[in-house]
Amino acid sequence: MKFGKRTEFEKKFYEDNLMGPSAVRIIDELAGHLTLTPDMRVLDLGCGTGLTSIYLAQEFGVQVFATDLWTPAVENYKRIQAFELEGKIIPIHCDASQELPFADGYFDAIISVDAYYYFGTGADYIDKRMKPLLKSDGFLAVAMPGLKKEFAGNVPDEMKPFWVDEVNDTFHDLNWWRALWSKSESMHVTDAFPLTCNSEAWQDWLKTDNPYAKSDIAMMEAEGGKYFDMLGLVGS
Repeated sequence: MKFGKRTEFEKKFYEDNLMGPSAVRIIDELAGHLTLTPDMRVLDLGCGTGLTSIYLAQEFGVQVFATDLWTPAVENYKRIQAFELEGKIIPIHCDASQELPFADGYFDAIISVDAYYYFGTGADYIDKRMKPLLKSDGFLAVAMPGLKKEFAGNVPDEMKPFWVDEVNDTFHDLNWWRALWSKSESMHVTDAFPLTCNSEAWQDWLKTDNPYAKSDIAMMEAEGGKYFDMLGLVGS
């Protein structure tokens, strides 16, 4: 499967390594809103199985710090080796909700795909965790599933069986995220937009044999394209 100009994954490898709506389709579209050059040092925060890190290294030649909590660094390193990207991608295991093990002003960019909504909902998260790690001209770019419009406590009947606390706490619309980021004292929103890949990203995920994907099928059938969106934000 071909993405961008230089990134190609075998179908089985691609499907076996998805952890949710296709992070590769998402990063492929998100990157079109960013300026990335080979001299950059990029933190891929919540990189999962490293597919986004592989994409960033191959497409733009950036140095990537592939950081994730749920996927061991040793597993990501094997995938990095398979693509001969040991000189471009550094796998790291850590928790994005805690203090990150990097120097202040170390990164040109922090990018997070299908992960930020799990740890970045705090009003002080950008100022406390993100902005200090960025160079003065660095940027934060995130993309994640969300809502077309906040339910505001009125969850549609067909969605109630799936609206557990975790979903309620993490799925928001673009205005909600823009308002949250506007509380930052050190970063302002430079771009906020829905991504067009929402449907394709979910379809790729639901086709896999991952048991979590199987459990999402009923939710997505109930949603029926009415409520979910894929959101992108960039700040500096």
